[in-house]
Amino acid sequence: MNCTSYFAVNRAITLGGKICHSVLFIYNFCLLNMEVDENALQLYVRTPDDVKVIVKHAKLDERQLTQVTQALYYPSATIVSDNLRLLELDEHMLQQIRTGQTLHFKGGLHEKVVLCTDERTYDVKGAEISNSLLVVPELKFGAATSTSPLKSPRSGNANASLERSLNDSTEDDLEVPRTLEQRQVLKIFHEYFECREIRPRYRKLGELLQLTRYSGPENEYCIDRKLLFSFQQLLDTVQCSRAQFEQGLRQFRAIELDGHIRILDCEYEYRIINLMLGLLSENSWALDEVEREVTIYALQGIAPDAIVTGLFDIYVKASDRCVGKFKYDESLVARIVAQNILQHGLRFRNEEFMSTWQDALPEGMFCKLEYLRGLGICDKEGAQPCIRSLAEDQLPFNINDRMRSLFKTKRKWTLDEMEPYIDCFTTPTLSVSTLLAKHARSLTENGIRYFVSKH
Repeated sequence: MNCTSYFAVNRAITLGGKICHSVLFIYNFCLLNMEVDENALQLYVRTPDDVKVIVKHAKLDERQLTQVTQALYYPSATIVSDNLRLLELDEHMLQQIRTGQTLHFKGGLHEKVVLCTDERTYDVKGAEISNSLLVVPELKFGAATSTSPLKSPRSGNANASLERSLNDSTEDDLEVPRTLEQRQVLKIFHEYFECREIRPRYRKLGELLQLTRYSGPENEYCIDRKLLFSFQQLLDTVQCSRAQFEQGLRQFRAIELDGHIRILDCEYEYRIINLMLGLLSENSWALDEVEREVTIYALQGIAPDAIVTGLFDIYVKASDRCVGKFKYDESLVARIVAQNILQHGLRFRNEEFMSTWQDALPEGMFCKLEYLRGLGICDKEGAQPCIRSLAEDQLPFNINDRMRSLFKTKRKWTLDEMEPYIDCFTTPTLSVSTLLAKHARSLTENGIRYFVSKH
């Protein structure tokens, strides 16, 4: 027994406040009786007469429809569509595709998949669709289904009076020429991939680069050459866009050496920077009169040219006053000096640390507590306020574990103190304040708002 069911869809499209003519879709499917031989069953094909009957049963006015009817059929068994997936795109991703750019899926064996454009990174999750979504190639819409000048959306107001006459006609048997076209459904979707923009995931980049820290040519024999990565290899591995990846390399102060991306051992980096800064007094340079070629030449034989050049490009920027000359970035210089002073497990009284820090800087540069962002904290809870090391990149990457670690280190935090340590978990729609509201509780003391452990 071959059972056939159908339904008609009459879709009115509104443009500029006017109702355009509808398109009629006939969706055809068969309910197969399992007792009947499947080879004996044949797909029923709609006819123009069937369409007229369906229109009548659906209580539609055929004069309100365009002349083309499209009958949709279930995918054939010969159609292979298992490699098709439905992906949600925002305006940025859509624009990337329109301009010929490539979207990249990234993720290791134990990583969640992300989707990257040239500029942004998106988390990808599967989501269900409440209704079935049909993909139908070459399906026509209203503007392409009308052959009559009376019914064409392109006719404007020229035939408006004739069209009203046709719609107002009282003749029930008015014959409307109709064309029946068959359309094959390629795939039926019940789920799709939902994309949510996230911050770049730099943790893996830092972990990979830490394996091959450069501490001078004399120590290269200790490095496993199999763990060295080129720029492209790291870009293909780290879950972030190309623009974000390049920003991450600057954040880690990475340098390309012999075709591989390397970061420097902290003590070695400080030693080379200290030698570069010493040229300021040796050559009687003002802070914004640094010369690139002289600096690189002065360190020949002490460090590879690629290292000196890379550090110069990181720590130095163009001078605003002297054309062709440069000046050191005060914040970066202050941070590498502070990082050298702040040893793990040591505490410094505020005045002692600030004095030591200032003395280590070149004349004309000044230390500021804001330069310690993500490197150290000022702990005022004890009898004697102190400053101690707390590196953001050494904390757990899980938000719950990180919050527990932070509150073990210090009982109460202000928003500004907490921000550099949980900023990596924020998204365009999830702020630091929202994260703290979920994972901590707030209290106010002497007019200052603090955050403490939730448990």
